Amino acid sequence: MNILSQEKQAAVIAALCEGVSLRTVSRLHNVHRDTAMRLSVAVGQGCTAVHGKLMVNLQINRLELDEVWSFVKKKRRTVAADDPDTVGDQYIYLAMDSTSKAILSWLVGKRNYRNAQRFVDDVRFRVLGTPEISTDGYTPYLKAVNLAFDGEASHGIVDKQTVFLAGDGDTDGYYARQQLVAVKRTTVSGTARHISTSYIERQNLTLRMSQRRLTRLSNGFSKKYENHCAAIALYATHYNFCRVHETLRITPAMHLGVTDHVWTISEFIEAALSKGAQMQVKKALGQLKIVPGGKN
Repeated sequence: MNILSQEKQAAVIAALCEGVSLRTVSRLHNVHRDTAMRLSVAVGQGCTAVHGKLMVNLQINRLELDEVWSFVKKKRRTVAADDPDTVGDQYIYLAMDSTSKAILSWLVGKRNYRNAQRFVDDVRFRVLGTPEISTDGYTPYLKAVNLAFDGEASHGIVDKQTVFLAGDGDTDGYYARQQLVAVKRTTVSGTARHISTSYIERQNLTLRMSQRRLTRLSNGFSKKYENHCAAIALYATHYNFCRVHETLRITPAMHLGVTDHVWTISEFIEAALSKGAQMQVKKALGQLKIVPGGKN
C-alpha cells in the first residue's frame, strides 16, 4: 500500500466502491490482491473516523431504519457451536435521512436487542431534536427508540406480510421469492405522519449493487469480520461525500451542509488515511485487539 501512487490508490478504491471484486481490481490495475485488500481495509477503517467526526449535530426531520442481511466466512447452517459471534450471519443496520438520502449511521453485527440499542443510540448522538422515525416490525426497535429518544420521538412501523413462491423446477424452495400480500402501518409513539421505509429499502439495493461482498450466490463474501466492517464504512462514506445523488444533483453530505463540494476519490482517501483518522483507528483496534488485514 505504501508504494502505490495516489493515482493507483484512487483507481483501486474507486473500483471497489463501484462493486468490483478484489481479484478483478488486482487484474485491472496490476496491483497485488493483498495490497489492494490492505489499502481498502485501511481506508475503510479510516472512513469510520472521518464519518464519526463530520456527521454530527445534524438537523433531520425524518429517519428510516432497516437492516441488510449478510454473512462472514460461513452461512448459518455451517456455523459451529464454538465459532465466535464474528462468524455467520451479520446484519448491517442502516439509518437514512429521508430528505438528504444520507446514511447517518451504520452497525454490523448480530440481529439482537443489544446491537439494535447500540445502533439507535449512535443515531441519537448524531441528530438534533426528535425526528420522525420509521422502522420495520423488528421488535427491539420499539424499546431502543423509546430509550434513546426518551419517548419524545414520533415512531411508526411498517409491517409487511409476504409469502414465499417457488419458481419453476425449484423443488426444494432454494430460489423461492417473496410476494408482498399486505402492508400495515402502525403509530407506536407521537404523531407519525409519514410512516415509510421505501427510501431505506432502495438504499439496501444500492448497497448490494455497490459492494461485491454482498452479492448473493457468489464467492466474493467476506472472510473476516473486521474487513467486512471496513467495506461497509468505505461504502457509506463514499456514498455520502463522493457520490452525486441522481435526484438531489449534489451529494447527501452537501445537502446536509456537512461539506460544500463533491469530494474527489483522492481527497476521500487522504482524509481516511490522515494521521488523525489513523490514530483513532489504532486506538479503537487496540481496545478491541483486532489486527487489520489478512484474508478478505
